Amino acid sequence: MKIALICPNLGNYRRSSDAMPPLAMAVLAARCGQHPYVFYDDRVETIPESLDADLVALSVETFTAHRAYQLADAFRHEGKIVVMGGYHPTFLPEEALQHADAVVRGDAEGLWEQLLLDAGRGKPRRVYQNAGLPGLAGVRFERGIFAGKRYAPMELVQYGRGCRFVCDFCSIHRFYGNELRMRPADELRAELQSLDRKRLLFFVDDNLFSGEASLQALLALLRPLKLRWACQISIDVAREPALLDQLAEAGCRYVLIGFESLEPANLRQMKKRWNHVSGDYLRVARNLHQRGIGIYGTFVFGYDHDTPDTIRRSLDFALEARLEIANFNPLTPTPGSLLYERLRDEHRLLSPHWWIDPQYRYGDPIFIPRGMPADTLAQACFEAKKQFYVWSSITRRVLLGDQPFSWFNLLTASTANLISRREVYRKQGRVLGA
Repeated sequence: MKIALICPNLGNYRRSSDAMPPLAMAVLAARCGQHPYVFYDDRVETIPESLDADLVALSVETFTAHRAYQLADAFRHEGKIVVMGGYHPTFLPEEALQHADAVVRGDAEGLWEQLLLDAGRGKPRRVYQNAGLPGLAGVRFERGIFAGKRYAPMELVQYGRGCRFVCDFCSIHRFYGNELRMRPADELRAELQSLDRKRLLFFVDDNLFSGEASLQALLALLRPLKLRWACQISIDVAREPALLDQLAEAGCRYVLIGFESLEPANLRQMKKRWNHVSGDYLRVARNLHQRGIGIYGTFVFGYDHDTPDTIRRSLDFALEARLEIANFNPLTPTPGSLLYERLRDEHRLLSPHWWIDPQYRYGDPIFIPRGMPADTLAQACFEAKKQFYVWSSITRRVLLGDQPFSWFNLLTASTANLISRREVYRKQGRVLGA
């Protein structure tokens, strides 16, 4: 069979250089066997109206579901077999199957090969799902599919899957299950040695701090390789100064940390009260900066103790801490999260299927908060983003920051701020879908 692998965008438009290579597509490409395949990334290139393919596979997130369904309907009309996988079809397989011939739920390893075998016989099953969680030994990424496409200048790699926390707004735990899985050290080392050393390496793990033993093992592996890398990591890593020292020594240059809220009552509601185990947020930021580690801080608003003032105070903190990058998001209830189920059961969702609602625009309010009108929440978050990325703020945070000078960090932070500033305006108000 001829296979087309597609990563859909929010809508039928191309994005700037903030898009990162989708590793999920590289996993599928590496497991296509003798079947010829092509890969299209809807974020950075135009999808042909007609594909020379027998089977089309789309990796779908909630924000890209509307666009994915439109593409899928068109390809099925041409008589092609359409397959969907990813977070959204995993949690809403019945919805996805209105637009696809088959759905892969959860990890694709093992299931993808069986699906191709069944499709080649003309008898694909409707739903594919592993009985257990597959191990990560032997996981391969066919990175050749990314050649020639305009992505952010970084290399993506995965150490493990899963997260030890179950946050109210997050669906990671339900997707990956209770077990934390790590790749064999020798396989990861060989992959790292093959990547472009001039680029920033980014670990896509949802939380690189899966446990002290596994993190220590990774840092020991990274230290002699002299790579510069970034990761998503939980704030409790800052509880031990010695561990921060080891992160820096192993080449960590940026961390994405979910500060989420300055309000202890909100942290309790989002099941993230452990966020304060490392102490004051400002002290955490300064401890990271002292070690030459930049920070991408994320905040979410709309929990029951949020008001317009909590958004303003969070912006003030991000500016005072001189976070290199930050995002101020209204809570987004997505299928698979405890948050979505709670708001649905409380009848507080403005549109229970907002991702396919033709009236929804990116940044619109999705639910009714308790501490302010829905429109106020949406607008206040947008204003916080705009104020964080005004030129004077970028200058103070990036050029006059409080971490040791590094040309690499300066260039990386400057580029990230320019891209983030542009995307704040480009995405706001966008229609999802074509």
